Amino acid sequence: MPALKPTDYSAEIVWLGRVEDRVEGLASLPQEQLNLTWGGPQGESHGGEIRPSCSRVLSQYERGTPIRNTRQLSILSQEELDMIAADMGIETLDPSWVGASVVIQGLPDFSHIPPSSRLQNQAGVCVTIDMQNRPCHLPVKVIEAVEPEAAKRFKTAAQGRRGVTGWVEREGIWRIGDTLRLHVPDQRGWTPGFI
Repeated sequence: MPALKPTDYSAEIVWLGRVEDRVEGLASLPQEQLNLTWGGPQGESHGGEIRPSCSRVLSQYERGTPIRNTRQLSILSQEELDMIAADMGIETLDPSWVGASVVIQGLPDFSHIPPSSRLQNQAGVCVTIDMQNRPCHLPVKVIEAVEPEAAKRFKTAAQGRRGVTGWVEREGIWRIGDTLRLHVPDQRGWTPGFI
């Protein structure tokens, strides 16, 4: 019996980007396509099969501990970017300002899709969702250069809307305009104490 079930939900890729050097800054450069390898998008500074642990997993590991890289991509929805921009009081939130890898359109409540869901294009190239991404201070520095007043409102406006992180399960190319079908784990939600 399959452990993942295809849903009737799909999305279109409307934007792609790559962070070339995260030490220099978080902003991503727009791309027409991403060549997805086991280590993530080629040329992506967040790529690699292993990464040093960060603040997201301090309860499990000391900072800098080598761990599996489940944060190869940052995937956001255009609908949620528009909500963030509105709450910040600006017309548009450029995905490059927040270091986005992929922006999709068409999946409702995207930042809350179940961990371990898959996004797969027509050619079978697939990314596994790790978990919801959390708003952090790094985009604020990039946004301040363009929208200094609005930048202060980013973390609050992005709460629960920052998209998800993911890792490449099947290699290949994602292009702007590709359709991604959502596959979710075939299990009920966790209910502690349920027997």
